[in-house]
Amino acid sequence: MEITIINRTNADLAQYEEKMHKVAESAENRLQLRKDYEISVSFVRSRTIHVINRDYRQIDRPTDVISFAVQDDPDIPEEAQTDLGDIFINIDYARRQAKEYGHSVEREILFLFTHGLLHCLGYDHMEESDAEEMFALQDEILDPIAPRV
Repeated sequence: MEITIINRTNADLAQYEEKMHKVAESAENRLQLRKDYEISVSFVRSRTIHVINRDYRQIDRPTDVISFAVQDDPDIPEEAQTDLGDIFINIDYARRQAKEYGHSVEREILFLFTHGLLHCLGYDHMEESDAEEMFALQDEILDPIAPRV
């Protein structure tokens, strides 16, 4: 999987790139995905994700991660899709949540990436059974790479 990383913050986030690729590889193997998928990941601050959330989801507040799945576009045939979509990760929330949950910022950023990736692959957590499946997959993909500490 090709990952395009866009850092729209002043934070040094290069240290997470290698493990993001490991998460993507783990997802490819676990879910038997095509190897030619592409995804874009933008690191943003709270103000930027607040605007995105407000303008595209009509939710007037910041959040930790937002994903836009290309597969949600019915005009693109599934077999022609290689672009999975875009993930926006709020580093302000990632830092705060890492502290709240008692694990590293790396774990939180990789968790948010995994969560967004699964959304772009069509997973959701609106129904309890879907949530159980999605959260179990998150753990299977992420825990060997960034264990909870």
